[in-house]
Amino acid sequence: MSTLPSILDACCGSRMFWFDPQNQGVLFGDVREESHILCDGRALDIKPDVLMDFRAMPFADNSFKLVSFDPPHLRKAGKLSWLGLKYGVLGQDWREDIRKGFAECFRVLEPEGVLIFKWNEIQIKVSEVLALTEHKPLFGHKSGKRADTHWITFMKPRRAAAQIGSEKGER
Repeated sequence: MSTLPSILDACCGSRMFWFDPQNQGVLFGDVREESHILCDGRALDIKPDVLMDFRAMPFADNSFKLVSFDPPHLRKAGKLSWLGLKYGVLGQDWREDIRKGFAECFRVLEPEGVLIFKWNEIQIKVSEVLALTEHKPLFGHKSGKRADTHWITFMKPRRAAAQIGSEKGER
């Protein structure tokens, strides 16, 4: 059995923010595999290494050192709009989808692994999204013309709180 790369991009889309979109150290996953010609004539190719749903990833616990999580952030977009095609569109149960996505990202991360979360709050505030995970971010950065894109860094705890509590109780 081959070993997995140490990095997972759980919603790779067109791999637009990667300096090297063919990086062999990254496993690129997405629920979509499709190609489009955008309204300005540019090609948009979404070609993941593995077709997968970020809400139920096909990997064992503690499989990756780093996970990139850039889920769809739009609730409303035209069916063939370039924004909808490029970024994807959230479903009706978007809160539950993002909650499951966070849980899965932390599940597949090694202890002390890093999660890089990207969110554009043009339609949904980042505070609403961060409320969907029990994990607290370490730091982040706002970017974009209106500073509405957030890059947020988390680190999975070395041990689960339940483990720490039981170890203290055993002393």
